[in-house]
Amino acid sequence: MDDVRRGVPRTDSLLADPRLVAAAARLGRPTVKAAVLAAQQRVRGGKLPAAAVADSVLESLPVTATTLRAVLNATGVILHTNLGRAPLSAAARQALVVASGYVDVEYDRDTGRRARRGRGALSALRAAAPAAQDALVVTNGAAALVLAATALGAGREIVISRGELVEIGDGFRLPDLLTSTGARLREVGTTNRTTLADYSSALGPDTGFVCKVHPANFRMQGFTAAVPTAQLVGLGLPVVVDIGSGLLAPDVSLPAEPDAAGALAAGAALVTASGDKLLGGPQAGLVLGQQGYVDQLRRHPLARALRVDKLTLAALEATLRGPQPPVRAAVVADPAGLARRAEALAEALRRGGAECAVVPSEGVVGGGGAPGVLLPGWAVALPAEAARALRLGSPPVIGRVERDRLLLDLRCVPPEEDAAVRDAVLAVVLAAVPAPTSDS
Repeated sequence: MDDVRRGVPRTDSLLADPRLVAAAARLGRPTVKAAVLAAQQRVRGGKLPAAAVADSVLESLPVTATTLRAVLNATGVILHTNLGRAPLSAAARQALVVASGYVDVEYDRDTGRRARRGRGALSALRAAAPAAQDALVVTNGAAALVLAATALGAGREIVISRGELVEIGDGFRLPDLLTSTGARLREVGTTNRTTLADYSSALGPDTGFVCKVHPANFRMQGFTAAVPTAQLVGLGLPVVVDIGSGLLAPDVSLPAEPDAAGALAAGAALVTASGDKLLGGPQAGLVLGQQGYVDQLRRHPLARALRVDKLTLAALEATLRGPQPPVRAAVVADPAGLARRAEALAEALRRGGAECAVVPSEGVVGGGGAPGVLLPGWAVALPAEAARALRLGSPPVIGRVERDRLLLDLRCVPPEEDAAVRDAVLAVVLAAVPAPTSDS
């Protein structure tokens, strides 16, 4: 019997295949070589014909050099943290391409000297929030708050309401973040009610600042009380307001959501927020406020450790200066338009043999934004068993399972991708149909 190992194609001859040469240019030679070695091992084990090695390697290789996969978000949750929160606009994605090479991020082409880093993004941020005297951008929303706490409160007290000592996803707790800076927390009030007198009686020579935090991922109702920013400012100490979601100006569609303009107009020394939430940009922490306090944060040594890269600055500027980002379009999506898209999708699926129905669906902002706000819309309901096959398909379609049904809500799906959702569902339906037997 012939030794199967004699038929294993040589590694160098396989890597010289023009198709694999092109793949190596795209993915890197080590990735392609690893796939070649794995395919050769399958030949040795009798699981793959020797003539099929190159084809098998090509089928096994990823599309890009990253393990991240683009997915279609049909959950109805706009800022889905597990799916990367805000999807970037076309303008922001193009800005990333520009910034991927050498750019004048810290270079003044006129003088040939060093320039202020990210001046274009900071200018755009100040223009979008004119009530702010200056602005600073750091790595994320938590970094913005921790920089403020370090610069203004390390070794001192931060006065904060007990009702605002929040915990967000993955066990992240605000008190832990603040005390990690070396500051001490002075909790005032009760869980449900905090008054101006509670704050006033807590202030003293060790008070660094008063912190006000938007409870972004929950809502308290009933016998409650909170102190507005304007009254806290009247106490005479700097007030740092963490609005969380990144709404820079009032939004009529989200009337209860705090915004930076309102907090600054009320006299806040600093406002911190996230860039990848309702602003619709890249992950970033935004600091807006009075010139002296922003300068104090900018000069602090920690600011260097929290500095953002050129990609973030480019995408943020394009988000601020460019057209409406996808997040905004999803928030204000017309329910009637969503109904028409859902009906069209359902009709196409029925023609393909899928059992489905169009049902009401309430979308949410997510990502800690606008808690309790429900956005009316529509979804296509499928059997819950299809959820796993769809999320493992190509492209992956992520819906939400509710009451033993899989709901595909198109609010966050670009209209031009409706056909991709249709094809993905039909592929699952066809895969579930038993193959005809020889007797049929």
